[in-house]
Amino acid sequence: MDYNLDGFKVFLAVAKAGSFSRASEALFITQPAVSHSIKQLEEQLGGPLFFRTSRGVKLTVEGEVLLRYVEQAFTLLAEGGRKLTEMHQMLGGVVNIGANDTVCKHVLMPFLETFHRRYPEVKMHVTNRTSQETIKLLKEGNIDFGVVNLPVQDNQLNIRIWKPLHDIFAAGANYGELKDRPITPSELVQLPLIMLEKDSTIRQYVDRYFISQQIRLTPEFELGSMDLLIQFAKTGLGISCVTEQFVSDELLSGELIPLNLEPRIPPRHIGIVTLKDVPLSFAAKTMLDICLEES
Repeated sequence: MDYNLDGFKVFLAVAKAGSFSRASEALFITQPAVSHSIKQLEEQLGGPLFFRTSRGVKLTVEGEVLLRYVEQAFTLLAEGGRKLTEMHQMLGGVVNIGANDTVCKHVLMPFLETFHRRYPEVKMHVTNRTSQETIKLLKEGNIDFGVVNLPVQDNQLNIRIWKPLHDIFAAGANYGELKDRPITPSELVQLPLIMLEKDSTIRQYVDRYFISQQIRLTPEFELGSMDLLIQFAKTGLGISCVTEQFVSDELLSGELIPLNLEPRIPPRHIGIVTLKDVPLSFAAKTMLDICLEES
């Protein structure tokens, strides 16, 4: 059965005031309007909610039962309104983000710090997954937006191109003889290569580059994370395909030597994905704006 919320509001006012006339004053409506609302509610619920006394009205037993629920309901409504107000004022709420751990560490972290500094009352949850898994989480409603490696093609998503990234091949100090000299793709594939696994977006992108050079890669190692690629190269196990921006410290210190591959692998991008036709919460939109304001 559908109930009119205004009827319960009038009921609550009468119960608190103990009088139809005082309830009408509190609600800024006429006393006949109060009486009509109570009569309609009693007809819907199947019995009287008040009985008259010399001092006004009192609740029936059924009315007292109803009052407990109506008070709880309006308390919850008020709490819900307060929570929404807090969220719009950035005094509460949660932002759920998906990104792989390398992107989170090297790209997303400064934006998370900025957001937390500006809005310390808003919680942030970051789920570390691959790009494909991040998109799956987004479609399942578990995150507000994801930061993924591009290219991505999906009609369900809004895809914003965000940051350019450059993939390079780098080796440890034991490959010092390769430093600064040009190396062709055909020369490179004769060396022990260390790559991400085949199902990763980055690996597929690099594979397409080599296919364009009429070369098919057969890596020595296929690993599951960029951090492992960096570590394997540093320890001299081979030459890793890494993202230049993610190894800037190692390149500066000389722990890794960049190979001068000619032609270079074209730059790619990471992007921010959201679901089409699904509005973001105010906090998530604010976080997204912070990320995009420096693009």
